[in-house]
Amino acid sequence: MTLRLGDTAPDFTQRSTAGDISFHQWLGDSWAILFSHPKDFTPVCTTELGEVSRLKPEFDKRNTKAIGLSVDSLEEHERWKGDIEETQGHGLNFPLLADGDRKVASLYDMIHPNANDTLTVRSVFIIDPNKKVRLILTYPASAGRNFQEILRALDSLQLTDKEKVATPVNWKEGDKVIIVPSLSNEDAEKLFPQGWDEKKPYLRLVDLKK
Repeated sequence: MTLRLGDTAPDFTQRSTAGDISFHQWLGDSWAILFSHPKDFTPVCTTELGEVSRLKPEFDKRNTKAIGLSVDSLEEHERWKGDIEETQGHGLNFPLLADGDRKVASLYDMIHPNANDTLTVRSVFIIDPNKKVRLILTYPASAGRNFQEILRALDSLQLTDKEKVATPVNWKEGDKVIIVPSLSNEDAEKLFPQGWDEKKPYLRLVDLKK
């Protein structure tokens, strides 16, 4: 199964370090970051799980739950948790799915045979409260994920859901944004009475802080 942006995120029930997870029920009215790991006791993923644990207050501010996945057993996950806390300084504070039967990995197309025919690739899915897939990233085993970028993308998605704007290159929270081209100047004046900087008719930058 190939997932695309806008698809409904597949539901599943699977064991985890936080008990059995029924995904859609667990998600509720929150956003979710679902991210996978090739296997337990891998160095890059150990650093990532520590970082996501450290960032939990940032995810909480954004009404977002993190959930990880590895195809190893729950018993292995429990052993790995100790290493994560010892080496990263932050204990695991979100569920880590034990996907030994590869049920979730198959639903989310996390096994790429040309990369490795048994291990999951390192995927990231941002899923909104309507259970829709909003972002998909896939990393090779050697490159650690940048969770500041994932937070930045989450901020962009949440902002552009509320406002008729898009976010430009390298945007971060508080920067100017782009008024969507489909919005006429007449309608834009009602939404953005503070005015905007028109570089081109299709490129209008507005400061939402004003």
